[in-house]
Amino acid sequence: MADKTADQSENAEPPRESGGPVPRVRLRHFSRSLPMLLLRARESVMKHFRNSLRMYDLTEQQWRILRALMTVKEIEVTELARATFLLGPSLSRILRDLEARQLIERHPDENDLRRARITISAAGLDLIEKVSPHSEEIYAEITRAFGAERMREMQKLLEDLEAVMADIQLPLAAGKGEPSDDREE
Repeated sequence: MADKTADQSENAEPPRESGGPVPRVRLRHFSRSLPMLLLRARESVMKHFRNSLRMYDLTEQQWRILRALMTVKEIEVTELARATFLLGPSLSRILRDLEARQLIERHPDENDLRRARITISAAGLDLIEKVSPHSEEIYAEITRAFGAERMREMQKLLEDLEAVMADIQLPLAAGKGEPSDDREE
């Protein structure tokens, strides 16, 4: 392989259309980026819950839906998608599976028959009762290992970050237009 000249070195700035160098943006190391730190932390936590859920033939998305349904009497599908951070097509498939297992019930919306309202069934509540002790055991172990005070602090910081991010207005890249909501309704 031929030696690179000074103009072709890895550190050389690529030329701009105007002929001058393009300034390089110095990115933080990939492993220190906030999205990656959050994803790695989530994965390290979820691997323990996934093992527990497998014993009951549940996916983490199915569990997320059942847990969300425990907090409401009933919920419209679009609201459930927002609450569980699931896209419409995925949610539809998961709801079909949960309904086939008789863990949820689907009822037509009284005000709009095109929409459905979802409730957890008695069988779904029974399943929650069986899985909950395992889930709480995992929480207790995480809290023991991480520390109760640090756990409370981390939960508060994550809630604060979510609130701040909801209010933050980041500038758009030139020519990109308005940001879009990639989440399906």
